[in-house]
Amino acid sequence: QVQLVESGGGSVQGGGSLRLSCAASGYTVGTSCMGWFRQAPGKEREGVATISSSSYEGTTYAASVKGRFTISQDNAKNTLYLQMNYLKPEDTAMYYCAADPRSGRYCWTRPYNYWGQGTQVTVSS
Repeated sequence: QVQLVESGGGSVQGGGSLRLSCAASGYTVGTSCMGWFRQAPGKEREGVATISSSSYEGTTYAASVKGRFTISQDNAKNTLYLQMNYLKPEDTAMYYCAADPRSGRYCWTRPYNYWGQGTQVTVSS
């Protein structure tokens, strides 16, 4: 049974930083696609960053967060992270961690089959 548990969300002023964590159980981080996604009220869910087990594919970021956010993983802790710097009010959303054990390719576009419950990030101006 795959379980993903996010933590680290909160309220921060614009320009601040947060680090989100996604602790996995029943699944080994680093063996396939994982990603962070977010959904703001009244908007569709969107991709934020993904990471592949394939060194060829590596990491992918949404244009809106590139240069500000960094996705990483700690295999020893079986945890995925999202370091978010220079936060903006438009980053306010529920952030979700996702994993797809079926493949380590095409991580940005594939339909993820395991999701966490989400952690709220609120950025004030």
